[in-house]
Amino acid sequence: MTATTIDTAVTSSKEPDGAPRVANLDILRGLAILGILFMNINDMGQSMTASFGDIRHLGWTTADQVAWAIREVLANGTARGLLQLLFGVGMVILTDRAAGAAATRWQLLRGYWWRNLVLFVLGVAHMYLLLWPGDILHTYALAAMVAVLFRRLRPRWLLTVGLIFAVLQLVGGGFFGYYRTVQLERSVATAQAEQRAGRTLSAEQKKELAAAAKSEKASAQRDAERAQKIATEDKGRLGSARDWALAQTNVSLTRFPTFEEIFSVWESLSFMLIGAALWKLGILGGARSRGFYVRLAAVAYLIGVPLRAIGAWEQMQFGDGPYLYWATNEVARLAMTLGHVGLVYALLASARGMRLLRPFEAAGRTALTIYIAQTLICLWVLYPPFGLHLYREQGWAALMLTALALNAALLWGANWWVRHYRIAPVEWLWRSIVEGRRLPFRKRAPLGKGSLPLPA
Repeated sequence: MTATTIDTAVTSSKEPDGAPRVANLDILRGLAILGILFMNINDMGQSMTASFGDIRHLGWTTADQVAWAIREVLANGTARGLLQLLFGVGMVILTDRAAGAAATRWQLLRGYWWRNLVLFVLGVAHMYLLLWPGDILHTYALAAMVAVLFRRLRPRWLLTVGLIFAVLQLVGGGFFGYYRTVQLERSVATAQAEQRAGRTLSAEQKKELAAAAKSEKASAQRDAERAQKIATEDKGRLGSARDWALAQTNVSLTRFPTFEEIFSVWESLSFMLIGAALWKLGILGGARSRGFYVRLAAVAYLIGVPLRAIGAWEQMQFGDGPYLYWATNEVARLAMTLGHVGLVYALLASARGMRLLRPFEAAGRTALTIYIAQTLICLWVLYPPFGLHLYREQGWAALMLTALALNAALLWGANWWVRHYRIAPVEWLWRSIVEGRRLPFRKRAPLGKGSLPLPA
Protein backbone atom coordinates (compact mmCIF):
# COMPACT_ATOMS: atom_id res chain seq x y z
CA MET A 1 0.00 0.00 0.00
CA THR A 2 1.31 3.48 -0.86
CA ALA A 3 0.41 6.90 0.46
CA THR A 4 -2.03 7.52 -2.37
CA THR A 5 -3.72 4.17 -2.92
CA ILE A 6 -5.70 1.82 -0.77
CA ASP A 7 -5.15 -1.90 -0.34
CA THR A 8 -8.30 -3.48 -1.72
CA ALA A 9 -7.09 -7.04 -1.38
CA VAL A 10 -9.39 -9.73 -0.15
CA THR A 11 -8.45 -11.01 3.29
CA SER A 12 -6.66 -14.32 3.46
CA SER A 13 -9.69 -16.12 4.87
CA LYS A 14 -13.05 -16.79 3.30
CA GLU A 15 -16.42 -17.53 4.81
CA PRO A 16 -17.26 -21.24 5.27
CA ASP A 17 -19.78 -20.96 2.43
CA GLY A 18 -17.00 -19.76 0.11
CA ALA A 19 -17.88 -16.06 0.10
CA PRO A 20 -14.78 -13.82 0.01
CA ARG A 21 -14.16 -11.08 2.56
CA VAL A 22 -13.01 -7.62 1.45
CA ALA A 23 -11.08 -6.01 4.27
CA ASN A 24 -12.02 -2.41 3.51
CA LEU A 25 -15.73 -3.21 3.36
CA ASP A 26 -15.49 -5.11 6.64
CA ILE A 27 -13.85 -2.09 8.27
CA LEU A 28 -16.69 0.14 7.07
CA ARG A 29 -19.24 -2.44 8.23
CA GLY A 30 -17.55 -2.75 11.61
CA LEU A 31 -17.61 1.00 12.16
CA ALA A 32 -21.27 1.10 11.11
CA ILE A 33 -22.47 -1.75 13.32
CA LEU A 34 -20.73 -0.31 16.37
CA GLY A 35 -22.02 3.14 15.49
CA ILE A 36 -25.58 1.83 15.37
CA LEU A 37 -25.51 1.35 19.16
CA PHE A 38 -25.24 5.12 19.65
CA MET A 39 -28.53 5.36 17.75
CA ASN A 40 -30.26 2.50 19.55
CA ILE A 41 -29.18 2.70 23.16
CA ASN A 42 -31.43 5.65 23.95
CA ASP A 43 -34.43 3.61 22.76
CA MET A 44 -33.29 0.70 24.93
CA GLY A 45 -32.55 2.72 28.05
CA GLN A 46 -35.41 5.18 27.69
CA SER A 47 -38.70 5.62 25.86
CA MET A 48 -38.52 5.01 22.11
CA THR A 49 -41.65 7.15 21.71
CA ALA A 50 -39.88 10.04 23.42
CA SER A 51 -36.79 9.66 21.22
CA PHE A 52 -38.95 10.48 18.20
CA GLY A 53 -40.93 13.14 20.06
CA ASP A 54 -39.85 15.02 23.16
CA ILE A 55 -36.11 14.35 23.41
CA ARG A 56 -36.01 16.31 26.69
CA HIS A 57 -37.78 13.38 28.32
CA LEU A 58 -34.48 11.48 28.17
CA GLY A 59 -32.64 14.14 30.18
CA TRP A 60 -31.77 17.70 29.28
CA THR A 61 -28.86 18.82 31.41
CA THR A 62 -26.07 20.78 29.71
CA ALA A 63 -24.10 17.55 29.28
CA ASP A 64 -27.17 15.84 27.80
CA GLN A 65 -27.71 18.67 25.33
CA VAL A 66 -24.08 18.54 24.19
CA ALA A 67 -24.17 14.74 23.83
CA TRP A 68 -27.43 14.85 21.89
CA ALA A 69 -26.22 17.65 19.58
CA ILE A 70 -22.97 15.82 18.74
CA ARG A 71 -24.91 12.62 18.10
CA GLU A 72 -27.45 14.47 15.96
CA VAL A 73 -24.94 16.31 13.80
CA LEU A 74 -22.23 13.69 13.32
CA ALA A 75 -23.91 10.33 13.71
CA ASN A 76 -27.70 10.28 13.45
CA GLY A 77 -28.69 8.02 10.58
CA THR A 78 -25.16 7.66 9.20
CA ALA A 79 -24.44 4.22 10.66
CA ARG A 80 -27.73 3.13 9.13
CA GLY A 81 -26.70 4.84 5.91
CA LEU A 82 -23.37 2.99 5.79
CA LEU A 83 -25.08 -0.35 6.33
CA GLN A 84 -27.57 0.45 3.57
CA LEU A 85 -24.76 1.38 1.15
CA LEU A 86 -22.95 -1.85 2.04
CA PHE A 87 -26.09 -3.89 1.43
CA GLY A 88 -26.06 -2.49 -2.10
CA VAL A 89 -22.40 -3.46 -2.47
CA GLY A 90 -23.10 -6.94 -1.14
CA MET A 91 -25.97 -7.33 -3.57
CA VAL A 92 -23.64 -6.72 -6.52
CA ILE A 93 -20.84 -8.95 -5.18
CA LEU A 94 -23.14 -11.85 -4.29
CA THR A 95 -25.18 -11.79 -7.49
CA ASP A 96 -22.07 -11.45 -9.67
CA ARG A 97 -20.60 -14.45 -7.85
CA ALA A 98 -23.82 -16.42 -8.24
CA ALA A 99 -24.27 -15.45 -11.89
CA GLY A 100 -21.59 -17.90 -12.97
CA ALA A 101 -23.26 -20.81 -11.17
CA ALA A 102 -26.90 -19.93 -11.87
CA ALA A 103 -28.30 -21.43 -15.06
CA THR A 104 -30.98 -18.77 -15.39
CA ARG A 105 -31.75 -15.28 -14.13
CA TRP A 106 -34.66 -16.74 -12.16
CA GLN A 107 -32.32 -19.11 -10.29
CA LEU A 108 -30.07 -16.18 -9.40
CA LEU A 109 -32.99 -14.10 -8.12
CA ARG A 110 -34.46 -17.06 -6.25
CA GLY A 111 -31.17 -17.67 -4.46
CA TYR A 112 -30.78 -14.03 -3.47
CA TRP A 113 -34.41 -13.74 -2.38
CA TRP A 114 -34.08 -16.89 -0.26
CA ARG A 115 -31.01 -15.43 1.46
CA ASN A 116 -32.92 -12.28 2.33
CA LEU A 117 -36.10 -14.10 3.25
CA VAL A 118 -34.14 -15.92 5.95
CA LEU A 119 -32.71 -12.57 7.08
CA PHE A 120 -36.24 -11.14 7.16
CA VAL A 121 -37.40 -13.98 9.45
CA LEU A 122 -34.40 -13.37 11.72
CA GLY A 123 -35.32 -9.68 11.85
CA VAL A 124 -38.94 -10.39 12.77
CA ALA A 125 -37.71 -12.79 15.47
CA HIS A 126 -35.43 -10.00 16.70
CA MET A 127 -38.51 -7.80 17.09
CA TYR A 128 -41.00 -10.24 18.56
CA LEU A 129 -38.84 -12.82 20.37
CA LEU A 130 -35.92 -10.69 21.55
CA LEU A 131 -38.37 -7.79 21.78
CA TRP A 132 -36.33 -5.10 20.05
CA PRO A 133 -38.75 -2.78 18.19
CA GLY A 134 -35.91 -0.97 16.43
CA ASP A 135 -34.81 -3.92 14.31
CA ILE A 136 -33.39 -3.03 10.88
CA LEU A 137 -32.78 -6.53 9.50
CA HIS A 138 -36.32 -7.15 8.29
CA THR A 139 -36.42 -3.75 6.57
CA TYR A 140 -33.09 -4.26 4.84
CA ALA A 141 -34.12 -7.72 3.70
CA LEU A 142 -37.29 -6.37 2.08
CA ALA A 143 -35.40 -3.49 0.44
CA ALA A 144 -32.67 -5.83 -0.83
CA MET A 145 -35.25 -8.07 -2.51
CA VAL A 146 -36.37 -5.05 -4.51
CA ALA A 147 -32.87 -3.63 -5.08
CA VAL A 148 -31.69 -6.82 -6.79
CA LEU A 149 -34.13 -6.14 -9.64
CA PHE A 150 -31.95 -3.13 -10.55
CA ARG A 151 -28.60 -4.98 -10.35
CA ARG A 152 -27.89 -4.95 -14.07
CA LEU A 153 -28.27 -1.20 -14.49
CA ARG A 154 -25.19 0.80 -15.29
CA PRO A 155 -23.70 2.83 -12.43
CA ARG A 156 -25.07 6.15 -13.66
CA TRP A 157 -28.60 4.76 -13.76
CA LEU A 158 -28.28 3.10 -10.37
CA LEU A 159 -27.05 6.40 -9.01
CA THR A 160 -29.82 8.35 -10.75
CA VAL A 161 -32.63 6.12 -9.48
CA GLY A 162 -31.15 5.99 -5.97
CA LEU A 163 -30.76 9.77 -5.80
CA ILE A 164 -34.29 10.33 -7.11
CA PHE A 165 -35.63 8.15 -4.31
CA ALA A 166 -33.41 9.93 -1.78
CA VAL A 167 -34.29 13.50 -2.77
CA LEU A 168 -38.04 13.02 -2.94
CA GLN A 169 -38.12 14.09 0.69
CA LEU A 170 -36.42 17.34 -0.35
CA VAL A 171 -39.24 18.03 -2.80
CA GLY A 172 -42.12 16.70 -0.72
CA GLY A 173 -40.89 17.96 2.63
CA GLY A 174 -39.74 21.22 1.11
CA PHE A 175 -42.99 22.03 -0.63
CA PHE A 176 -45.71 20.44 1.49
CA GLY A 177 -43.85 20.64 4.78
CA TYR A 178 -41.88 23.87 4.76
CA TYR A 179 -43.09 26.13 1.92
CA ARG A 180 -46.81 25.47 2.29
CA THR A 181 -46.61 25.92 6.06
CA VAL A 182 -44.78 29.24 5.72
CA GLN A 183 -47.28 30.36 3.10
CA LEU A 184 -50.22 29.43 5.30
CA GLU A 185 -48.75 31.18 8.34
CA ARG A 186 -48.34 34.40 6.35
CA SER A 187 -51.88 34.20 5.02
CA VAL A 188 -53.26 33.54 8.51
CA ALA A 189 -51.30 36.46 9.96
CA THR A 190 -52.73 38.75 7.28
CA ALA A 191 -56.28 37.51 7.91
CA GLN A 192 -55.91 37.95 11.66
CA ALA A 193 -54.68 41.51 11.14
CA GLU A 194 -57.69 42.19 8.92
CA GLN A 195 -59.99 40.70 11.54
CA ARG A 196 -58.52 42.80 14.34
CA ALA A 197 -58.97 45.91 12.17
CA GLY A 198 -62.68 45.08 11.82
CA ARG A 199 -62.52 44.50 8.09
CA THR A 200 -64.66 41.91 6.35
CA LEU A 201 -62.74 38.73 5.56
CA SER A 202 -62.96 36.98 2.23
CA ALA A 203 -64.23 33.44 2.00
CA GLU A 204 -60.67 32.25 1.39
CA GLN A 205 -59.38 34.06 4.48
CA LYS A 206 -62.12 32.55 6.63
CA LYS A 207 -61.19 29.15 5.28
CA GLU A 208 -57.53 29.71 6.13
CA LEU A 209 -58.35 30.81 9.69
CA ALA A 210 -60.50 27.73 10.16
CA ALA A 211 -57.72 25.52 8.81
CA ALA A 212 -55.18 27.15 11.13
CA ALA A 213 -57.44 26.65 14.14
CA LYS A 214 -57.97 23.02 13.17
CA SER A 215 -54.24 22.50 12.71
CA GLU A 216 -53.46 24.05 16.09
CA LYS A 217 -56.03 21.83 17.76
CA ALA A 218 -54.66 18.75 16.01
CA SER A 219 -51.13 19.66 17.09
CA ALA A 220 -52.21 19.99 20.72
CA GLN A 221 -53.99 16.64 20.47
CA ARG A 222 -50.88 14.97 19.00
CA ASP A 223 -48.76 16.36 21.83
CA ALA A 224 -51.23 15.03 24.40
CA GLU A 225 -51.36 11.62 22.71
CA ARG A 226 -47.57 11.46 22.53
CA ALA A 227 -47.27 12.32 26.21
CA GLN A 228 -49.77 9.58 27.03
CA LYS A 229 -47.89 7.05 24.90
CA ILE A 230 -44.61 7.97 26.60
CA ALA A 231 -46.21 7.58 30.04
CA THR A 232 -47.71 4.22 29.04
CA GLU A 233 -44.40 2.98 27.65
CA ASP A 234 -42.51 4.09 30.77
CA LYS A 235 -45.04 2.44 33.05
CA GLY A 236 -44.85 -0.83 31.14
CA ARG A 237 -41.07 -0.91 30.95
CA LEU A 238 -40.73 -0.08 34.64
CA GLY A 239 -43.29 -2.71 35.67
CA SER A 240 -43.12 -6.50 35.80
CA ALA A 241 -41.40 -8.70 33.24
CA ARG A 242 -44.79 -9.29 31.63
CA ASP A 243 -45.53 -5.56 31.51
CA TRP A 244 -42.13 -4.95 29.96
CA ALA A 245 -42.64 -7.60 27.30
CA LEU A 246 -46.08 -6.24 26.41
CA ALA A 247 -44.75 -2.68 26.21
CA GLN A 248 -41.97 -3.75 23.84
CA THR A 249 -44.38 -5.74 21.70
CA ASN A 250 -46.79 -2.80 21.47
CA VAL A 251 -44.00 -0.52 20.23
CA SER A 252 -42.98 -3.17 17.67
CA LEU A 253 -46.55 -3.26 16.38
CA THR A 254 -46.36 0.48 15.65
CA ARG A 255 -43.43 -0.25 13.30
CA PHE A 256 -44.19 -3.55 11.61
CA PRO A 257 -46.50 -4.50 10.09
CA THR A 258 -47.74 -0.97 9.35
CA PHE A 259 -47.96 1.29 6.31
CA GLU A 260 -44.94 3.25 7.60
CA GLU A 261 -42.73 0.26 6.83
CA ILE A 262 -43.02 1.23 3.16
CA PHE A 263 -41.17 4.48 3.87
CA SER A 264 -38.41 2.59 5.73
CA VAL A 265 -38.00 0.22 2.78
CA TRP A 266 -38.01 3.16 0.36
CA GLU A 267 -35.26 4.92 2.32
CA SER A 268 -33.15 1.76 2.48
CA LEU A 269 -33.67 1.00 -1.21
CA SER A 270 -32.40 4.42 -2.26
CA PHE A 271 -29.14 4.02 -0.35
CA MET A 272 -28.68 0.43 -1.53
CA LEU A 273 -28.87 1.51 -5.17
CA ILE A 274 -26.43 4.34 -4.50
CA GLY A 275 -24.12 1.87 -2.76
CA ALA A 276 -24.29 -0.51 -5.74
CA ALA A 277 -23.41 2.35 -8.10
CA LEU A 278 -20.50 3.55 -5.95
CA TRP A 279 -19.13 0.01 -5.83
CA LYS A 280 -19.29 -0.36 -9.60
CA LEU A 281 -17.54 3.01 -9.92
CA GLY A 282 -14.75 1.83 -7.61
CA ILE A 283 -15.53 4.41 -4.93
CA LEU A 284 -16.77 2.08 -2.21
CA GLY A 285 -14.07 -0.43 -3.06
CA GLY A 286 -11.32 2.04 -2.22
CA ALA A 287 -10.02 2.11 -5.79
CA ARG A 288 -9.68 5.90 -6.02
CA SER A 289 -6.75 8.02 -4.85
CA ARG A 290 -6.37 9.38 -1.35
CA GLY A 291 -6.88 12.87 -2.74
CA PHE A 292 -10.23 11.81 -4.17
CA TYR A 293 -11.43 10.61 -0.78
CA VAL A 294 -10.17 13.73 0.97
CA ARG A 295 -12.14 15.85 -1.50
CA LEU A 296 -15.20 13.60 -1.12
CA ALA A 297 -15.11 14.01 2.66
CA ALA A 298 -14.57 17.77 2.45
CA VAL A 299 -17.42 18.42 0.00
CA ALA A 300 -19.82 16.04 1.74
CA TYR A 301 -19.15 17.53 5.17
CA LEU A 302 -19.47 21.08 3.81
CA ILE A 303 -23.00 20.13 2.75
CA GLY A 304 -23.96 17.84 5.59
CA VAL A 305 -22.59 19.52 8.71
CA PRO A 306 -24.32 22.91 8.25
CA LEU A 307 -27.63 21.26 7.33
CA ARG A 308 -27.34 18.96 10.34
CA ALA A 309 -26.40 21.85 12.65
CA ILE A 310 -29.41 23.87 11.47
CA GLY A 311 -31.64 20.83 11.97
CA ALA A 312 -30.33 20.25 15.49
CA TRP A 313 -30.91 23.90 16.39
CA GLU A 314 -34.43 23.77 14.98
CA GLN A 315 -35.30 20.66 16.98
CA MET A 316 -34.02 22.28 20.16
CA GLN A 317 -36.64 25.03 19.73
CA PHE A 318 -39.35 22.46 20.57
CA GLY A 319 -41.95 24.23 18.47
CA ASP A 320 -44.29 23.23 15.68
CA GLY A 321 -42.13 24.59 12.87
CA PRO A 322 -41.96 25.08 9.98
CA TYR A 323 -38.43 23.73 10.02
CA LEU A 324 -35.90 23.46 7.21
CA TYR A 325 -34.79 20.00 8.27
CA TRP A 326 -38.18 18.61 7.27
CA ALA A 327 -36.93 19.02 3.71
CA THR A 328 -33.17 18.54 4.07
CA ASN A 329 -32.91 15.67 6.55
CA GLU A 330 -32.35 12.89 3.99
CA VAL A 331 -29.97 14.97 1.86
CA ALA A 332 -27.95 15.79 4.98
CA ARG A 333 -27.91 12.12 6.01
CA LEU A 334 -26.60 11.07 2.61
CA ALA A 335 -23.96 13.82 2.65
CA MET A 336 -22.75 12.91 6.14
CA THR A 337 -22.65 9.21 5.27
CA LEU A 338 -20.54 9.87 2.15
CA GLY A 339 -18.35 12.18 4.22
CA HIS A 340 -17.67 9.32 6.62
CA VAL A 341 -16.85 7.03 3.67
CA GLY A 342 -14.37 9.58 2.34
CA LEU A 343 -12.77 10.05 5.76
CA VAL A 344 -12.37 6.32 6.37
CA TYR A 345 -10.83 5.65 2.97
CA ALA A 346 -8.55 8.67 3.27
CA LEU A 347 -7.27 7.20 6.54
CA LEU A 348 -6.91 3.72 5.04
CA ALA A 349 -4.61 5.16 2.39
CA SER A 350 -1.91 5.65 5.04
CA ALA A 351 -0.09 3.01 7.07
CA ARG A 352 -0.97 4.77 10.33
CA GLY A 353 -4.63 5.03 9.38
CA MET A 354 -4.72 1.35 8.43
CA ARG A 355 -3.27 0.38 11.82
CA LEU A 356 -5.86 2.55 13.53
CA LEU A 357 -8.82 1.10 11.66
CA ARG A 358 -7.72 -2.50 11.15
CA PRO A 359 -9.31 -3.77 14.42
CA PHE A 360 -12.72 -2.81 13.04
CA GLU A 361 -12.36 -5.44 10.32
CA ALA A 362 -13.20 -8.11 12.91
CA ALA A 363 -16.32 -6.19 13.90
CA GLY A 364 -17.37 -6.16 10.26
CA ARG A 365 -16.89 -9.92 9.95
CA THR A 366 -19.06 -10.46 13.04
CA ALA A 367 -21.50 -7.59 12.45
CA LEU A 368 -24.74 -9.55 12.69
CA THR A 369 -23.66 -11.20 15.94
CA ILE A 370 -22.57 -7.86 17.38
CA TYR A 371 -25.94 -6.37 16.45
CA ILE A 372 -27.81 -9.11 18.32
CA ALA A 373 -25.33 -8.92 21.22
CA GLN A 374 -26.08 -5.21 21.60
CA THR A 375 -29.74 -6.11 22.05
CA LEU A 376 -29.03 -8.92 24.53
CA ILE A 377 -26.72 -6.79 26.67
CA CYS A 378 -28.76 -3.58 26.69
CA LEU A 379 -32.33 -4.77 26.40
CA TRP A 380 -32.03 -7.96 28.44
CA VAL A 381 -29.35 -7.07 31.03
CA LEU A 382 -28.88 -3.33 31.58
CA TYR A 383 -32.37 -1.90 31.22
CA PRO A 384 -35.15 -4.48 31.81
CA PRO A 385 -36.98 -4.78 35.16
CA PHE A 386 -35.45 -8.23 35.74
CA GLY A 387 -31.88 -7.12 34.93
CA LEU A 388 -29.91 -4.19 36.31
CA HIS A 389 -33.08 -2.11 36.03
CA LEU A 390 -31.34 1.01 34.68
CA TYR A 391 -34.28 2.10 32.54
CA ARG A 392 -34.75 5.91 32.86
CA GLU A 393 -31.66 6.10 35.09
CA GLN A 394 -29.41 7.51 32.37
CA GLY A 395 -29.71 10.68 30.33
CA TRP A 396 -28.29 11.34 26.87
CA ALA A 397 -24.70 11.83 28.07
CA ALA A 398 -24.64 8.70 30.23
CA LEU A 399 -26.28 6.65 27.47
CA MET A 400 -23.64 7.70 24.94
CA LEU A 401 -20.81 6.88 27.37
CA THR A 402 -22.39 3.49 28.06
CA ALA A 403 -22.55 2.81 24.32
CA LEU A 404 -18.87 3.78 23.99
CA ALA A 405 -17.84 1.37 26.76
CA LEU A 406 -19.94 -1.48 25.36
CA ASN A 407 -18.57 -0.95 21.87
CA ALA A 408 -15.00 -1.13 23.19
CA ALA A 409 -15.80 -4.48 24.82
CA LEU A 410 -17.56 -5.78 21.70
CA LEU A 411 -14.66 -4.70 19.48
CA TRP A 412 -12.22 -6.59 21.69
CA GLY A 413 -14.52 -9.62 21.70
CA ALA A 414 -14.85 -9.56 17.90
CA ASN A 415 -11.07 -9.58 17.44
CA TRP A 416 -10.71 -12.46 19.90
CA TRP A 417 -13.45 -14.39 18.13
CA VAL A 418 -12.04 -14.19 14.60
CA ARG A 419 -8.70 -15.46 15.86
CA HIS A 420 -10.34 -18.66 17.08
CA TYR A 421 -13.42 -19.22 14.92
CA ARG A 422 -14.21 -19.16 11.21
CA ILE A 423 -17.59 -17.48 11.52
CA ALA A 424 -19.65 -15.70 14.19
CA PRO A 425 -22.67 -17.47 15.76
CA VAL A 426 -25.55 -15.52 14.20
CA GLU A 427 -23.83 -15.40 10.81
CA TRP A 428 -23.32 -19.18 11.10
CA LEU A 429 -27.02 -19.72 11.81
CA TRP A 430 -28.13 -17.47 8.94
CA ARG A 431 -25.79 -18.91 6.33
CA SER A 432 -26.30 -22.51 7.43
CA ILE A 433 -30.04 -22.09 6.87
CA VAL A 434 -29.43 -20.41 3.51
CA GLU A 435 -27.01 -23.13 2.41
CA GLY A 436 -29.18 -25.94 3.75
CA ARG A 437 -26.21 -27.53 5.52
CA ARG A 438 -24.27 -27.16 8.74
CA LEU A 439 -21.34 -24.90 7.95
CA PRO A 440 -17.98 -25.48 9.68
CA PHE A 441 -17.64 -23.31 12.75
CA ARG A 442 -14.22 -23.66 14.33
CA LYS A 443 -10.91 -22.97 12.65
CA ARG A 444 -8.74 -25.97 11.96
CA ALA A 445 -5.98 -26.38 14.49
CA PRO A 446 -2.50 -25.79 13.05
CA LEU A 447 -0.79 -29.06 12.16
CA GLY A 448 2.16 -29.94 14.33
CA LYS A 449 4.66 -32.73 13.94
CA GLY A 450 2.82 -36.04 14.03
CA SER A 451 -0.60 -34.46 14.38
CA LEU A 452 -3.65 -35.28 12.30
CA PRO A 453 -6.03 -32.74 10.75
CA LEU A 454 -9.27 -32.19 12.64
CA PRO A 455 -12.63 -32.51 10.87
CA ALA A 456 -14.35 -29.21 10.03
